Amino acid sequence: MPKVTEEYMENKRKMIVDAAYQVCLRKPVEMVTISDVISETGMSQGAIYRYYNGLDEILADMVTKMRVDYSIIDTMNSITSQEGLSIEELTYQVCDCLAQTMETHLMDIQKINFDMGVLAINEPDRAGKIMAGIRGPGNMEYLNVLMIKLIEGASKSGYKPEGNAGEICSFISSAYSGIEKYCILGACYGTGGPDKKIEPKELFRTLAKTIILLIGGKTNE
Repeated sequence: MPKVTEEYMENKRKMIVDAAYQVCLRKPVEMVTISDVISETGMSQGAIYRYYNGLDEILADMVTKMRVDYSIIDTMNSITSQEGLSIEELTYQVCDCLAQTMETHLMDIQKINFDMGVLAINEPDRAGKIMAGIRGPGNMEYLNVLMIKLIEGASKSGYKPEGNAGEICSFISSAYSGIEKYCILGACYGTGGPDKKIEPKELFRTLAKTIILLIGGKTNE
């Protein structure tokens, strides 16, 4: 019997994860079953279980892969490394980046992220186990660190924020989740009606103005 290499096993795991991703694009994550993934791969149940102990382990690897494939951390770093950029302009550019990412991936990564949030509400223990298996930094974790630095930098530069960095970051996180929910429900689940156009950029531009005002800056509008 030929020796099975690590590369071979990794390719099989990738195929299973890619299959799970395709299923999650079509169905709410909470409704996805191991049978769906088996059918998508064309592999037998026994073959799947050679590489994974169950569906949640597959989902953890799927989210890990999404974090790599859809990372905006390098883009964020490019924005923040610009010389002479005001805190206001930095905020606008960061929010424009978030808007572009959401608009581009509204029907795939954002939809799955939203579904994972629903799963966390309905099955917190299960969601916790999935999260424990996810590796690597996520965009939102990086954004939180970035915004804390931005707010603390604003304070040192003479701005007078309307609250501490933790409070403002909690608001930003909540606002982002609200925008994500509004856009996903409208684009993926049709709650906005056929004539309703989803505009993430406009929503994130409003968020940028709000952040600027919260940190004591001026929008000039």
